[in-house]
Amino acid sequence: MAPLEARQVLQALVQGFDPVSGAELSAATPWQHAEVIQALLAAIGALDEQAARTRRRAQLPKNVGHPWSAAEEGELAAAFRAGEPPAAIAVRHRRTLAAIEARLESLGLMAREERTTRNRFVSSRGA
Repeated sequence: MAPLEARQVLQALVQGFDPVSGAELSAATPWQHAEVIQALLAAIGALDEQAARTRRRAQLPKNVGHPWSAAEEGELAAAFRAGEPPAAIAVRHRRTLAAIEARLESLGLMAREERTTRNRFVSSRGA
């Protein structure tokens, strides 16, 4: 069952309707208990969060999360040394600007203070 279909089934139960027939559920059914409705709403919320994550992920560049090869690092360093802006490098490498700046920093080609993005994986105490 697709997440959208599951959400529709859960939403029908929360609203007091049989998701298959559309008939109103009896007040005596377990589906009408407050605890069950709260659980159904929690499940709907989880499905909504998953859908939002999927939408955000679809907007990210293709190579997000992929390991860097030595060849790609070499191309990155050469482009940066040639004066190409990190944002343009990011587009060509299909990575985020933050990833490009982080890799340049790890290669010793960019100081932390030069970055336009922040490293969200380093605590402010460690930065």
